[in-house]
Amino acid sequence: MKKVWKFPLLLSAFLIVGGCSNNDQIKEETVEEVFVEEELAEAPSYTYPLSGMEAEEEANHRIISVLINNDPAARPQTGLSQADIVYELLAEGTVTRFVALYQSQFPNKVGPVRSAREYHVDLVHGFDGMLVAHGYSPTAKKLLSEGKVDHINGISYDGSLFKRAPERKAPHNSYITYEDMIQGFVNEKGYVITGEVPALDFYENEDIHIVGNKASEIEVNYLGKNHIQYVYDEASGYYERFNGERKTVEYETNDPVLLSNVLVLETEHRVLDDHGRRAIDLTSGGRAILFQSGIMNEVSWENRNGQLIPVHDGEPVKLKPGQTWINIVPSNPGIKEALSYD
Repeated sequence: MKKVWKFPLLLSAFLIVGGCSNNDQIKEETVEEVFVEEELAEAPSYTYPLSGMEAEEEANHRIISVLINNDPAARPQTGLSQADIVYELLAEGTVTRFVALYQSQFPNKVGPVRSAREYHVDLVHGFDGMLVAHGYSPTAKKLLSEGKVDHINGISYDGSLFKRAPERKAPHNSYITYEDMIQGFVNEKGYVITGEVPALDFYENEDIHIVGNKASEIEVNYLGKNHIQYVYDEASGYYERFNGERKTVEYETNDPVLLSNVLVLETEHRVLDDHGRRAIDLTSGGRAILFQSGIMNEVSWENRNGQLIPVHDGEPVKLKPGQTWINIVPSNPGIKEALSYD
């Protein structure tokens, strides 16, 4: 896009009257203002592909995805506020686990890091992301050993790249720094950490106009337990998250997680074994509800190129720039049982 700037140029015509005597008179006949047009190229604009926020240059750092523990003993966590997208899914029982995707910014330290399941690997694969986990289920181990996603795992690097926090008990105390993640990906594994990054659809800030039903307080429960709340603050334009009565904040700084988009979607869950491990369907699509700016809208979700996208009438629904939190709940009992709002 180019801007046209107009610069005035004054052209004067002068008439000399008389000869070369002291009585010479100089008379201004005309003054004409002429505009000269010059096209100046506007500086290119960039946005981060997973947050829609303004970037200073093209963002080509590959996504780093971290499996973060949400057991009560692991709260508050470290690094969640800097994620572009957080998926929240059941692990065993009614305890959830987070898949935090980082691309616009990376935490100095993140954790507690926990083990991966097959559906976690699938989510990361859809973004061509790199995975950080500490442990794995048998099925996830097979996928990782086959190279489905680039990864580092605390099973191999416990005590070196992954450090244990002494104030917490295992398995709720494994942490890793960004520096050690890059050490693992580049120096240990030889992965390339730049490349094309999939982009989601975002409003431009000046074009945001959300209509729908008011919903400033949201509650999501997992199988009737593990209650999560989101409360919209009109002054800031963000949702704050609570697990039960406890606000989701950064462990070391107490800074809250601030969300622009909350997406709740339902899909089929099946328990696979006596340990309570699950299979979660991330491909079939289904019902979803999207919350933005204190407004709710019923939408659907689809898996497009491995990414779970809110859609309406077959078209992707735009997201507000900022962080997005996605709660994936079982279709039995379903989203109506798992979700309430006012």
